[in-house]
Amino acid sequence: MELKIAVLAGDGIGPEIIEQAVKVSDAVAKKFNHRITWIPGLTGAAAIDAVGDPYPDKTHEICLNADAVLFGAVGHPKYDNDPSAKIRPEQGLLKMRKKLGLYANLRPTFTFPDLIDKSPLKRERIEGTDLIFLRELTGGIYFGEKGRLDGGNTAYDTCTYTRKEIKRIAKKGFELAMKRSKKLCCVDKANVLESSRLWRETVQIMEKDYPEVEVSYEFVDAVAMRLVQWPNSYDVLITENLFGDILTDEASVISGSMGLMPSASIGIETSLFEPIHGSYPQAEGKNIANPLATVLSAAMMFEDAFGLKKEAKCIRDAVNKSLSKGYVTEDLSNGGNSYKTSEVGDWLVSNILILK
Repeated sequence: MELKIAVLAGDGIGPEIIEQAVKVSDAVAKKFNHRITWIPGLTGAAAIDAVGDPYPDKTHEICLNADAVLFGAVGHPKYDNDPSAKIRPEQGLLKMRKKLGLYANLRPTFTFPDLIDKSPLKRERIEGTDLIFLRELTGGIYFGEKGRLDGGNTAYDTCTYTRKEIKRIAKKGFELAMKRSKKLCCVDKANVLESSRLWRETVQIMEKDYPEVEVSYEFVDAVAMRLVQWPNSYDVLITENLFGDILTDEASVISGSMGLMPSASIGIETSLFEPIHGSYPQAEGKNIANPLATVLSAAMMFEDAFGLKKEAKCIRDAVNKSLSKGYVTEDLSNGGNSYKTSEVGDWLVSNILILK
């Protein structure tokens, strides 16, 4: 199969972790007789520095013409520490989501048998956890009207949702639940927010179309509590943009490291695959960042974008083997032997080529 993939490394550790995912993807392609054409594009702070735009038109054209997008991370301290900055790297990410119609962010959370005791939560609380969040990506407070009043002393951000936006993400949630355990949780704050009441009302209307799915409705603060108490009680959860952003970062520590969790953003024009962590600028250039979330995002890409399940399984098997053998970066070593980002990538490649 011919695969055309846009690769947006971004900022911070982005180029280092993307390099490993590309190496692993090329190894899988070689093993299964595929051919990948990688088309690089600028985004984030790197794009601002180069052309003054965090998501240039040229990058957008690259993404539109690709079969899928593999993405690293954006963000840089020189913008984080400057409240007056007019252009920020994260604006490129929001612009990309909007222009590509990336409306549904799928973020799985699961445990690895060889890492379960490295989680900050007790084994008995997290064993068997296998849940997935669907976070709405193109609406809500991140895209609502915002501004300053009263000479800059009052600020406001508006959370706006349409029924159409909610139905679109809820439909994905119901369909995913039907393929899994037929359990769906709608996460909102309907006791306070009008936008949440529209979410709950819309999902309730849709229930009749999926009679086999058991639907629950929970407030976001209750879900935040239960995620660290009984995460294995959840299966598929749908929620709006801001709540999803916060809850998925909370859920990521269940596995033992944010550097392990992949994600996919399903869009109208194309789909994008990325690790859930940020650009981690403190580690930039040190060759110490954990590449496994990015590698597992590539596995999601093979399966979800191209329907190549054997190839995806091959990558996951290699990652699980690296964890069981302790061939990991320092964040997972617990003071024991650790390996460089590039060394982990090379190890995965060599093992993919010999896996049966």
